[in-house]
Amino acid sequence: MANYDLTPRIAPHLDRHLVFPLLEFLQERQLHPEEQLLKGKIHLLNNTNMVDYAMDIHKSLYHTDDVPQEMIDRRVEVVGRLKALEEAAAPLMGFLQNEEKVQELRADKQYNLHMLNDRYQIGPDQIEALYQFAKFQFECGNYSGAADFLYQYRALCTNNERNLSALWGKLAAEILMQNWDVALEELNRLKEIIDSKSFASPLNQVQSRIWLMHWSLFIFFNHDNGRTLIIDLFNQDKYLNAIQTSAPHLLRYLATAFIVNKRRRPQFKDFIKVIQQEQYSYKDPITEFLACVFVNYDFDGAQTKLRECEEVILNDPFLGKRVEEGNYTTVPMRDEFLENARLFICETYCRIHQRINIGVLAEKLNLSNEEAEGWIMNLIRTSKLDAKIDSKTGTIVMEPNYPNVYEQLIDHTKSLSVRTYKLAGQLLEQGQPQAAR
Repeated sequence: MANYDLTPRIAPHLDRHLVFPLLEFLQERQLHPEEQLLKGKIHLLNNTNMVDYAMDIHKSLYHTDDVPQEMIDRRVEVVGRLKALEEAAAPLMGFLQNEEKVQELRADKQYNLHMLNDRYQIGPDQIEALYQFAKFQFECGNYSGAADFLYQYRALCTNNERNLSALWGKLAAEILMQNWDVALEELNRLKEIIDSKSFASPLNQVQSRIWLMHWSLFIFFNHDNGRTLIIDLFNQDKYLNAIQTSAPHLLRYLATAFIVNKRRRPQFKDFIKVIQQEQYSYKDPITEFLACVFVNYDFDGAQTKLRECEEVILNDPFLGKRVEEGNYTTVPMRDEFLENARLFICETYCRIHQRINIGVLAEKLNLSNEEAEGWIMNLIRTSKLDAKIDSKTGTIVMEPNYPNVYEQLIDHTKSLSVRTYKLAGQLLEQGQPQAAR
């Protein structure tokens, strides 16, 4: 399963602080040698201010209570720098902590800058000091303080580049504090800026989309509505093109979202085509499972891949989240994935057969005959399968299902408005340069 670990591919697109939760998960799962993971943590910590954490890891790695002198010197340096930055930002921080004074601020940033300078002698230097102090707090691992200071800084900052940097920092801090609702709001703000026509160069825009999608994995696989939101984001043409161009490994997470989210079926057929196109640049058991079922109709292969999918999910930092329920530990994503994956196999297999032996289908689903019969009866009861069970012969008899003409018409026309909107947008974009001439 270490061969399917995507951490080496994902880590370069994350802030180094966001890599720590991934390494913690891998260490818990013992997917790699512990010494290797501890060395990886120390390497990440070298460029942060989390000196105490680095000391603790050094002691664990080398089984000693002593630490190198350079770590001790580095700690003294960090404490001194922190005090200096706090003093530089103190005038503005004092103002922001006074509720009566804060009420003098308005939505107009230029007014705020003049008001602060005229009444309280707080100028650009103090505002810049607040940014540097917030950034230093983040590097020290004080994510709560950093998030608050960055929020306040953005309310005063008029530099677009610095404002964008502060927004990335705020997003990272909220993710690390597991404030998923707030993190989602910051993610949407960032997406709006990245997708705007005024955003930097096209190359930077693509790179920023790739970063945004990697950072969003923390949110989408923890937020209550995340499985739907990841499809809304990743399946957009601009973002899907970025995935196919530079980050095909993200197809694992989009494929998983499609499998566990049955409300997105209209987009699912187009996604299967993407899986086919990208199978030479990236594939893993989850994407191969979809290819087996919906492209090759290889149900024996799907059965094999389903077993591998379970192991991939259990060892993936985003998919393998564990939940304590009484005396038991469950992996919700694993359970949902297997349930829906079996449904995919069953639906596809039943579509091409009129009468099916329960024993044969049970083998395809990796279930016993009794489990398979109970599972199929539940599908029939919940109207997910139009069939009946013949107990005497031990078979499933599929009911004839003739397509409704009106439903076909709706299916063919439901995406017409979206395509028309896209076409109109393209025509307008092409027309703007000509108008400028």
